[in-house]
Amino acid sequence: MYRRRDDPRARLVADITNDLRRYSVDAQHIGHAFAGLHGLNATDLHALIAVMEAELVGDPITPGRLGEALNLSSGSVTALVDRLERGGHIRRDRDTADRRKILLHYADRGATLAQSFFGPLGRRTDEVMDRFSDDELAVVHRFMAEMVHSMRSHRDEIRAAPRRGAASGPDD
Repeated sequence: MYRRRDDPRARLVADITNDLRRYSVDAQHIGHAFAGLHGLNATDLHALIAVMEAELVGDPITPGRLGEALNLSSGSVTALVDRLERGGHIRRDRDTADRRKILLHYADRGATLAQSFFGPLGRRTDEVMDRFSDDELAVVHRFMAEMVHSMRSHRDEIRAAPRRGAASGPDD
């Protein structure tokens, strides 16, 4: 996105926007490298990230919620989960409170693969964060949380919009 750079704030906003874009592109390259190394496709990678994020907040994801997060049909989610489970990346567990409910978790093998690949990046991330005070990190966290919310809202609007070239209905 191109922004005017007529004043200090505009330059700063443009620089931050460019940094976010570069970070996003580089993160995608790293994710694709991991996926390629382990025979995963982009959807597999997004599924693993969704499973990891759910576990990190202590709310394991169900196949239904995974389908919603990835905008997939139930049949596609079943095939996806089967493939990731066969590959040793995730496991299915029954919910102890409701045995009808299936929860998805990182399998030990998948967690080990991810840790060995992403561990060096985690150490680099820690080194960068160590250079900032708690107050500075709080501002960065607030900024990033709001940017993630903005991006996800935009994503959801795009998903909800009618698709160009879609078949016309009978009343057209």
